[in-house]
Amino acid sequence: MTDAAELRERTRALLAAHPPATTGRTDFLRARFDAGLAWVHYPAGLGGLDAPRSLQAVVDAELAAAGAPDNDPRRIGIGLGMAAPTLLAHGSGEVASRFLRPLWTGEEVWCQLFSEPGAGSDLAALATRAVRDEATGDWIVDGQKVWTSSAHTARWAILIARTDPGLPKHRGITYFVCDMTDPGVEVRPLRQITGEAEFNEVFLTGVRIPDAHRLGAVGDGWRVAQTTLMNERVSIGGARIPREGGMIGKAAAVWRDRPGLRTHALHRRLLGLWVDAEVARLTGERLRQQLVAGEPGPEGSAMKLGFARLNQAISGLEVELLGDEGLLYEDWTMRRPELVDFTGRDAGYRYLRSKGNSIEGGTSEVLLNIVAERVLGLPPEPRNDKDVPWKDLAR
Repeated sequence: MTDAAELRERTRALLAAHPPATTGRTDFLRARFDAGLAWVHYPAGLGGLDAPRSLQAVVDAELAAAGAPDNDPRRIGIGLGMAAPTLLAHGSGEVASRFLRPLWTGEEVWCQLFSEPGAGSDLAALATRAVRDEATGDWIVDGQKVWTSSAHTARWAILIARTDPGLPKHRGITYFVCDMTDPGVEVRPLRQITGEAEFNEVFLTGVRIPDAHRLGAVGDGWRVAQTTLMNERVSIGGARIPREGGMIGKAAAVWRDRPGLRTHALHRRLLGLWVDAEVARLTGERLRQQLVAGEPGPEGSAMKLGFARLNQAISGLEVELLGDEGLLYEDWTMRRPELVDFTGRDAGYRYLRSKGNSIEGGTSEVLLNIVAERVLGLPPEPRNDKDVPWKDLAR
């Protein structure tokens, strides 16, 4: 089994053969992937070495010390955190070989075509249809998706569509990889309260998807999608940050820099949120350690739920600490950002943008149900439509 010493040796060999100072960024990332040092717990030949996941930190530390470039994980977070685990778990060897390398190097950006205007919290009610072309074996997809982050920059998308409307809603879904450059794909911006158009709505008209780009069996898309959703909630709510990093760091800095804004009541609130942020950070570390042993479970939903509540509370406190200045928002420009920058913007932006944290990646109401049923073991909510064919559901 690969150990830490072997990984250090491999990493130093990579640095010697491809010095970061003289090697182009993309060339270095490709070489790192080919050396199995991209994500060491992945299979050999797919960016890894079948090593324990915990040893990734050994590689990352060596590369950081040498000034090696990273793959800008925030820009390609959907690919890394959602698409890649699903491709690995449910795609064929050919599919994984084709997509994982350019996904990890950032040469191909990914987005997620799941939510629809009538299927957000109840995702299994989705209406986008995929019909098999018997002559070619391809799938023809028609429908609409919404709240799609990065669709305006994405080359590929993970997509779920209904392939059998005669089955109950959870059973007639199939999972695909969709080419975002297909002429049948139309991306339109959705302007948010921040002024940006970070999200999009996507219209699919006669989009042809080869059967080779199907992940999992026909009709088994809901099970495949659970891999994506569980990883999504960990990637949103369980990112590794240092103590007093992220949103709480901004609020604490305001407190230290503006003594004239302090009150006893605000101090108590800041201390409480600081403790909550530290508990969330340590819980995230424990969750990542659990991931070493297997796939993420429903605990990731609890992390994402806490992340949303904490961000909204901290951003609200920061605005109060700043007084009148907290109401200012410097940039209302209509932009199409590639990523969300919480800490690089002003307090007004953070306050407005954090409102979306309780919607994206699963609404807080849905996540509460998941935690109640799958973590605490409470009785499930009544679901009268569970066995009703999708075509007979009221819409």
